[in-house]
Amino acid sequence: MIAGLVESAPMSIDADCLLDWFDESARDLPWRDADCSPWGVLVSEIMLQQTPVARVLPVWQEWLDRWPRPSALAGESQGEVLRAWGKLGYPRRALRLHAAACVIASEHHDRVPDDVEALLALPGIGAYTARAVAAFAYGKRAPVVDTNVRRVVARAVHGAGDAGPASISRDLADVEALLPADEPRAARFSAALMELGALICVARSPKCTGCPLVSGCAWQRAGRPEYTGPAKPVQKYGGTDRHVRGLLLDVLRNTTEPVEKARLDVVWSKPGQRDRCLDSLLVDGLVEQTPDGRFGLPGEH
Repeated sequence: MIAGLVESAPMSIDADCLLDWFDESARDLPWRDADCSPWGVLVSEIMLQQTPVARVLPVWQEWLDRWPRPSALAGESQGEVLRAWGKLGYPRRALRLHAAACVIASEHHDRVPDDVEALLALPGIGAYTARAVAAFAYGKRAPVVDTNVRRVVARAVHGAGDAGPASISRDLADVEALLPADEPRAARFSAALMELGALICVARSPKCTGCPLVSGCAWQRAGRPEYTGPAKPVQKYGGTDRHVRGLLLDVLRNTTEPVEKARLDVVWSKPGQRDRCLDSLLVDGLVEQTPDGRFGLPGEH
């Protein structure tokens, strides 16, 4: 049950209004182009997880220029893939994308699968990404649920200020019930719902006067009640293990040879935390240690 849920009309959103708004207001993003390959869509979806569009755009274009097909990425070393990932953050995504490319190249004839179950079977591909690729690359009717979509549904349909804790089964069922029956229309509806949450129905200071759904929004009808559910954790970065891991990886991305540990020790003054982070990078396969005790990116020595 979504916190702050109020009585509302049956599950529905005015698809015509939403799609008209999307036609006029959608951002011009290259992975939305009609000539973008399913591989390009898959790369964009992995990169966009927890990373803003502005940071993804230049890196995405570089990757597609360099590795236009899954087999091209599959033939690259993991170390070079991590180097090209740069500052996008959460670098395990790069290794997962590389692993998926290997399977697509070897088992799917270099073609990204169009079926949700086949996509889910790829390494590192979860419920969101599988459905996003099916919908946005192949025009399939598949519920695509991210934070933005959950917020729009919570407000417009349930009348709640926010969505509260995620529930994959409930969230997928909610969006499934909203999708138009026609497959291409449903796929575009999914993209429009996500775009509305990213541009208009934002977490703080939603731009309700410019929302195409405002006249039928359950949250508006309820008087825009405050969200009263569990507080969402505030993500910090500076000084966290994620920050220190990034500093260690920066050293290795900027060299083509493994380095002595002394080169890594200078990036952070707290040896306990620094060594713990280095060990976690080794466990995650993002860093490898050579027989002579140096450290480098995987597959580069």
